Amino acid sequence: MVPPLALDIDGTLTTPSGRIDPRVFELLPGWDAPVVFATGKSFPYPVALAHFLGRPETVVAENGGIAYVDGETAVLGDPAVPRAVAEEFEARGGEIGWGPGDTVNRWRETEVALSLDADEALLREVAAAADGDVVVVDTGYAYHVKSPAVSKGAALERVADALDVAPEAFVAVGDSENDASTFGVVGESYAVANADATARDTADVVLDESYMDGTARVLADLRERDE
Repeated sequence: MVPPLALDIDGTLTTPSGRIDPRVFELLPGWDAPVVFATGKSFPYPVALAHFLGRPETVVAENGGIAYVDGETAVLGDPAVPRAVAEEFEARGGEIGWGPGDTVNRWRETEVALSLDADEALLREVAAAADGDVVVVDTGYAYHVKSPAVSKGAALERVADALDVAPEAFVAVGDSENDASTFGVVGESYAVANADATARDTADVVLDESYMDGTARVLADLRERDE
């Protein structure tokens, strides 16, 4: 049997331009094991991806702040301090950076995400004043202000328990420091070639291929292993 998967989305299932790679719709609908989309995006995004793939909506969102499995939603992060940090950041002249509407944060329940154009030094200064109640995670796509008590890895363990599957049975693929906690709880982990230093240092294997090219390579190898 093929193993269950824990897959990041941005930088892992996408093209270099940020679009979902069409191979996702070829390779994942028929994967004969659980697939968990573990992402920094807000809750609706991975749910929608699973829906359009025709797969169970089994997701970890907001860097572990939300876990959703078998129709049950667990909110694992407290948004109060991240939102206070974002408000203080703006009060001191910082800009969240997404423009009118801010759909990046509109449905975000446990953290705040800021554009990479935001003043990182000021953001980290304001976050440091929260005395360890928040961390700033740079995913390469946004700065995420979140509780240090939540992580993708911890949320995946919760999802795995609900699925009655050992976390060590999962194979994970990712590209960013927010995937390091996932890599720490699964049995086999891969960083795509475009991954940041933390993901590369934490993964069992650093792939030669980038983005979906790397993920597709892993999926192909896992299928061959199953034959």
